[in-house]
Amino acid sequence: MKTLRAENLTSTYGEKTLFKDVSFIINEQDRIGLIGTNGSGKTSLLNVISGAVNAESGEIIKPSDYSIGYLKQQPDLDEEKTIMDAVFAGGQPVFQTIRQYEKALLDYSAHPEDSRLSDRFTKMQAAMDQEDAWEADSRVKTILTQLKINDANQKIKELSGGQRKRVGLAQVLIQEPDLLMLDEPTNHLDIDSIMWLQDYLASYRGAVLVVTHDRYFLDQVANHIWELSFGKLYHYDGNYQDFVAQKATRVELAQEGERKRQALYKKELAWMRHGAKARSTKQKGRINRFNELKDNLGKLKVDEDISIELGSQRLGKDVIEMQHANLKYGDHEILDDFNWLVQAGDRIGITGENGAGKTSLLNVIAGRTKLDSGVLKIGETVKLGYYTQQTEGIDDDKRMISYLTEVADNVVDKNGNRVNVTQLLERFLFPRFMHGTLIRKLSGGEKRRLYLLKILMQQPNVLLLDEPTNDLDIGTLTVLEDYLDDFAGTVITVSHDRYFLDKVADNLLIFHGQGKIERYRGYYTEYLKKAQADAQAAQAAKSAAKAAAKKTAAAVKPVKENKAKTKLTYAEKLEWDHIDEEIDQLDERQKQIENEMAANGDNYAKLAELQKELDGVQKALAEKTARWEYLSEFVDE
Repeated sequence: MKTLRAENLTSTYGEKTLFKDVSFIINEQDRIGLIGTNGSGKTSLLNVISGAVNAESGEIIKPSDYSIGYLKQQPDLDEEKTIMDAVFAGGQPVFQTIRQYEKALLDYSAHPEDSRLSDRFTKMQAAMDQEDAWEADSRVKTILTQLKINDANQKIKELSGGQRKRVGLAQVLIQEPDLLMLDEPTNHLDIDSIMWLQDYLASYRGAVLVVTHDRYFLDQVANHIWELSFGKLYHYDGNYQDFVAQKATRVELAQEGERKRQALYKKELAWMRHGAKARSTKQKGRINRFNELKDNLGKLKVDEDISIELGSQRLGKDVIEMQHANLKYGDHEILDDFNWLVQAGDRIGITGENGAGKTSLLNVIAGRTKLDSGVLKIGETVKLGYYTQQTEGIDDDKRMISYLTEVADNVVDKNGNRVNVTQLLERFLFPRFMHGTLIRKLSGGEKRRLYLLKILMQQPNVLLLDEPTNDLDIGTLTVLEDYLDDFAGTVITVSHDRYFLDKVADNLLIFHGQGKIERYRGYYTEYLKKAQADAQAAQAAKSAAKAAAKKTAAAVKPVKENKAKTKLTYAEKLEWDHIDEEIDQLDERQKQIENEMAANGDNYAKLAELQKELDGVQKALAEKTARWEYLSEFVDE
């Protein structure tokens, strides 16, 4: 069994001790969730384990052949490489063989008449056979597909931040290291990819160490939770739910111990004030113990709750309304005759496929994007607060307190009390000594928390939140959820975080792409269960349709083929790659025709036309099914 052991690791950042004398062991099959407040040192600990930086003291002990794969929050990728070259950047020989095979296939597909390229392709097929690389190639393609990486020939420099994160994740997963370390891997993933990733990690052969804010993800993946708090690393067995219960017990015991020390201190202080004499060894020992007790008193540190008690302006009856809204980017449909009414107090969650237009909808509401056509009405009393995915209007060379005083020197809380910027920063867990700190010295999560505070200081009554769970720690999210629960205005949030959406939204818009937007009243996990049940029912219906088509296909004489062959030709391979999609399209068209026939029961001319088309579709479906059966005999050869 391969293990990694750390002994007495200590790391600092400026005057702040991130962790001190931390020791741990990571065994195979460990699934560890690392949590802690923003700025507590989680990423720094990952950097030390990976060897990217050195700790001030302590050591990492591991076998010489121990491999570590590390996904950073901002992956290090060569700007000039293609996606395919980047994901195959590992040194394993099988990766190089697969990469050369993929290139040979691409070149041959473009110029099948070129004998040199044909020979090269044949040679690389033989190399794949010799190195038994087909399984690895299939695994690679599965990972790329599940992470929605479609054009592997794109250059890294052409990708968005979210696309780069998915490429970085694919890169480390493909390498299958002994220890897989992932820093916020669910950021920029849609729900399908998140659920696939949690299943993938649950069955991963090595060890996994993950930093994430996704609490449902931790519940499904983790069997250990590590908490980094005030320089100490606390270990808990189980998933996130187990951690919550165990931490409550730990804090309660620690606070009880502190109360007992306080009581003992008062008792000993009274004894000292009555004129304790150091005439005996016993009295000297008691005085020494008193001094030690005094030195350690009041040093218990526990995570404080962030208090968000800011007020908001009155919101009238009219909030947001869209009528026949249309929006398109090139060939990409965002809104298609979209009608939507948002009312005061609504809690709306927006989720769905990446790139389908969720952020675009928020930008339309915020006035940053104009509709191609249609009407957008914003109520006169609406005051928007827009928490964007990227932190905006922040100068890294500005000091924290100056950044906030750009909004106001003080604000009114929900109880009508004036609260100044210094008090607000302290409520958001920025101690007074940090208030003059340059923003560039903050961690990514601390910057996001500061940005959130600035948005809330503007005291909006309609909040637009775009992926608010990215880069915020679990403690901050918990308090934000409580704040939104009491918020008097309207909340519209884009997120893929199931836990967060369940807490803050009961009315959903699900973007499926190309202007198709599904509406659902209820909680996100309820919707996912319903969608899964619907998908299973659709699959059962599809299987039944294929079975029926096979019976019909028996009456159709298939094209005569040479049964002596053992594998698909190149042309047949291309045909096989698309035949399932073609069968699905024919099956879908058959259903559409049947629905149209049901809707035109009294229009005999239309029925005759539809029946003729139905006959053609059923015949084509039978032929395609027969062809699928034939080709399938040679797929695995």
